[in-house]
Amino acid sequence: MMSNYVCTTCGTQFAETQQPPCECKICTDERQYVGWDGQQWTTLDGLRQTHGGVVRLEEIGLYGIGMEPSFAIGQRALLFTHPEGNVLWDCVALIDDGLVEMVKGIGGISAIAISHPHYYTSMVEWSRAFDCPIYLHAADRQWVMRPDPAIEFWEGETKEIGFGLTLIRCGGHFDGGTVMHWPDGADNKGVILSGDIMQVVQDRRWLSFMYSYPNLIPLPASSVSRIVAAVEPFEFDRIYGAWWGKVVGVDAKSALKRSADRYIHAIHEN
Repeated sequence: MMSNYVCTTCGTQFAETQQPPCECKICTDERQYVGWDGQQWTTLDGLRQTHGGVVRLEEIGLYGIGMEPSFAIGQRALLFTHPEGNVLWDCVALIDDGLVEMVKGIGGISAIAISHPHYYTSMVEWSRAFDCPIYLHAADRQWVMRPDPAIEFWEGETKEIGFGLTLIRCGGHFDGGTVMHWPDGADNKGVILSGDIMQVVQDRRWLSFMYSYPNLIPLPASSVSRIVAAVEPFEFDRIYGAWWGKVVGVDAKSALKRSADRYIHAIHEN
């Protein structure tokens, strides 16, 4: 029987095959890892038996979408809402009838944009459910494990996708690592949706930056400086990271700069 297998460690859904793939290329890359019990797979139908969807209001115009219990990397997606069309930022592996109906109830999805390959997950299923395009940076094309005509690869350093939203290539964690700017968020002070290209840490006054988070491989100073420079032209007071509660609530632009300064000082100190 043909299935689109899902890696249980990273949540990536693969192109349809009769047997599970030999390996998950996302997890054998040094930025990720294969689980201690070896490569394990499930399917979307399997996930629907064991997990449920969660939708929560983050602020006016922005909803979080996640899974319970936590699965794979454990991120939650974010749904930006607008009268002319909603945009899903990042993705989760689960999609079921309940989630589809909840999202339709708040206007559906007109486009999907994703920060980097660790959050591609079941993006094709989400795209097909809402008949919408997926915007990925072309520098990460090689990491798409389930190709689909809905995927639109963009190039360059920024891309406007409508409703005032701008995708910004920061690099760092991945060559095509992307964040999204929402100028009207945080009471019109501006918001960055960062995934973990900029990682909101436990002390939410600060952020950090890594090439690999699970394997603790740092980024060079030049990559961190590039991230800060990429978002410098944009105004923002808040940064939403990839997990529930990981939010720099105020003065986020200053927090990003002082976090980068602290990081660069730490890796350069003798």
